[in-house]
Amino acid sequence: MAKELEKNYNPADIEPRTYQKWQQKKYFHAEVDRDKKPFTIVMPPPNITGQLHMGHALDNTLQDILIRFKRMQGYEALWVPGTDHASIATEAKVVEKLREQGISKEEIGREKFLEHVWDWKKQYGGRIVEQLKKIGSSCDWDRERFTMDEGCSKAVKEVFVKLYNKGLIYRGERIINWCPHCLTSISDAEVEYEDQAGHFWHLRYKTTDGTGYIDLATTRPETLLGDTAVAVNPKDDRYKDMVGKMLDLPIVHRQIPIIADDYVDMEFGTGVVKITPAHDPNDFEVGLRHNLEVINVLTDDAKIVEDYPKYAGMDRYEARKAIVADLEAEGALLKTEEHEHNVGTCYRCGTTVEPRVSKQWFVAMQDLAKPAIEAVKKGDTKFVPPHFDKTYYHWLEGIRDWCISRQLWWGHQIPAFYCDDCGEMVVTKETSCNCPKCGKPMRQDPDTLDTWFSSALWPFSTLGWPDKTEEFDYFYPTSTLVTGYDIIFFWVIRMMFSGLEHTGEVPFNTVLIHGLVRDSQGRKMSKSLGNGIDPLEVIDKYGADALRFTLVTGNAPGNDMRFYWERVEASRNFANKVWNASRFIMMHLGDAKITKPAKEDLEVIDQWILSAVNTLAKDVTENMEKYELGIAVQKIYDFIWTEFCDWYIELVKPRLFNKEEDPVSANAAFWTLKTVLIDSLKLLHPYMPFITEEIFCTLQSEEESIMISKWPEFDAAWENKDAENKAEMMKNLIRGIRNIRTEMNVAPSRKAQVYIVADDTKICDSLKELVGTYQHMISASEVFVQMDKTGIDENAVSVVIDKATVYMPLADLIDFEKEKERLAKEQKRLEGELKRVHGMLNNEKFMSKAPEAKIAEEKEKLAKYESMMAKVQEQLKALEK
Repeated sequence: MAKELEKNYNPADIEPRTYQKWQQKKYFHAEVDRDKKPFTIVMPPPNITGQLHMGHALDNTLQDILIRFKRMQGYEALWVPGTDHASIATEAKVVEKLREQGISKEEIGREKFLEHVWDWKKQYGGRIVEQLKKIGSSCDWDRERFTMDEGCSKAVKEVFVKLYNKGLIYRGERIINWCPHCLTSISDAEVEYEDQAGHFWHLRYKTTDGTGYIDLATTRPETLLGDTAVAVNPKDDRYKDMVGKMLDLPIVHRQIPIIADDYVDMEFGTGVVKITPAHDPNDFEVGLRHNLEVINVLTDDAKIVEDYPKYAGMDRYEARKAIVADLEAEGALLKTEEHEHNVGTCYRCGTTVEPRVSKQWFVAMQDLAKPAIEAVKKGDTKFVPPHFDKTYYHWLEGIRDWCISRQLWWGHQIPAFYCDDCGEMVVTKETSCNCPKCGKPMRQDPDTLDTWFSSALWPFSTLGWPDKTEEFDYFYPTSTLVTGYDIIFFWVIRMMFSGLEHTGEVPFNTVLIHGLVRDSQGRKMSKSLGNGIDPLEVIDKYGADALRFTLVTGNAPGNDMRFYWERVEASRNFANKVWNASRFIMMHLGDAKITKPAKEDLEVIDQWILSAVNTLAKDVTENMEKYELGIAVQKIYDFIWTEFCDWYIELVKPRLFNKEEDPVSANAAFWTLKTVLIDSLKLLHPYMPFITEEIFCTLQSEEESIMISKWPEFDAAWENKDAENKAEMMKNLIRGIRNIRTEMNVAPSRKAQVYIVADDTKICDSLKELVGTYQHMISASEVFVQMDKTGIDENAVSVVIDKATVYMPLADLIDFEKEKERLAKEQKRLEGELKRVHGMLNNEKFMSKAPEAKIAEEKEKLAKYESMMAKVQEQLKALEK
């Protein structure tokens, strides 16, 4: 083996070169192979608007670890990559870009606008893909998909038409969430709730017959313009006589009825609720039950409509102030109180959403939700960790019909066509059609589908469905979905019910949920806080392997993790440790021909480390199968750093340096080093793919890449508990002797006789057998292993270890005269310190004027110096004997 590693580990050189090699060799590509089991992951498609952030880095690192692990285990491992068209975000970006050029989308029309979006996609859509490659993602890039490519679009039309024909997609007027900034409807799942400071305005509505009034409170006085009733609970005795009476709506002076409905909570406030069907989902349902008029008072961009001239054109918050002032002037405002309430905001832009009645397209969810609930209850799909099934059930059991139409131009245009002449509507997979009744050309619905409609089909549309492809038949259902807990309801639920409805099978067997990457203070990374950390910056500084290792170390499924730069440095240090250890082995190995030794030629420590790496392979495999990736990588780290580098390599060095004198022992040592290093690299590879590939390919020539090499498997023949026990006893012995030498400040170069006393014959035999292995590690001139204390100096320093005691003559460890001199100096220094402290503490002036903290500090010093003096005097006394 003439090849050697470079002196220093340089990820900036290794990583791009290695990734290019993997791609050229097509190692990431998966094919239908009936002789192998498939393992499939579909990547949660990042938005074409985005660039890599820490969430992407964690999500894709976890996926890559699993896919590399399964590939090495012999599965036909397919990781399908792709990107999402992200209708709201992408359209907003392009609108903004055009606005900077003085162009509006309405000005240029739909067709021209979409040309701009596709240009934008070409320019920026691949940016995140290139960044994903930088972290080492071993996706099958030959199968890269986009949610608006031809195959995905075909699947979208197929599903829409199928669900429409089954009566599960319908068009109707319903209350929906409306974003006044994005100017589109958004689904319930796209609304994020946050606490906002607000007010309760207490109002009085008088009866039209002059017999009384009714008091209520609202957080949104501007919606009063659209009130069509006031409701009380039918069981509320306070208002029984008022139900059916008419009220005079303040400011507007429209007559509205008092109605009785179970929706009203008698215990909350006055037990009275104003009903505005056009602007509140609960009020809308009440309105349906009581046949109330629906009056919309806000425009698309949340300004007051022209029907109310005094407030027309005012923004909703500006109108609120004006209306409150008018209510006060009219005597209808009783009081205002501070109130913090939960407000829905648009997940894209953060604008407070408006519930409003609108004609939209919906998916009827009840029949689709039931099989999705049952599939998880039966265990067809499992969540890791399992408690996330509660979130899943919560969303599905209380799910409302899904509003799928968006008032946008970018996205899958709804495949519904209208005849403006005779009013006929047709839903079809065709791109255009003529009216079946009158023959006139029909106009396609201008709205597009919610982005999540196409994302819901991702696990099977990416494999060629609705066509009966070999890929779909072989790779579907997919194996594991890796995603954050914040996306369960957005995406996981929709993929589940879509997969069951359209393929008859769950889309994945396991859902691995991870948490968020937070900053070092535990805060969510955000632009507003300015605490986001760019993964590409981390990679540039420390390499992708160090970033990946940091993101996985200590990471438990479902839990958030904190990002510390110090941990990235520690990960880089680990990479250096692996590099330097490998380089050391290769430098000493040189061109030597290494052969597999006979079992009897393997020394105890060889047997121990081979047994230990064998057990490690079993433990790591079990952890990874259970998705305990953080536990697995910690075991790999501990083994490589401590057992292999700090112990085995150090213990075996004399055999490497004396290879000419004892070639059989040297051969066994080199073979063991190489075997254990290769297995360690393989176990580490899914986590740190680049460095492991570089070392593996330099170390051996039998296999061309570590990523297509065989995963280490437990072999009972290599298990050796006896060797492990002997090695553990030896390590305890070495640690004990080193600790006492460190405490006594004995230089490593100073050698001492070592006596080991054990009353167990087996222990003695083991320690005698291993003397040649550990003698250099304990700086021993001679080692005597015996069953009693015969011949041991009574002044010898002793160390108790498990099942034995170690003795070292004091004279061997220290120079008595020099030590006496040192201790005398230390005694003199301590006498001076004690005199100073006593002087201060006996000084009345100091004790009366000094701060308590200063006095306490001096008392602490006194105790410390007295303790140190006692130890020095004890050591001096011992040396006088």
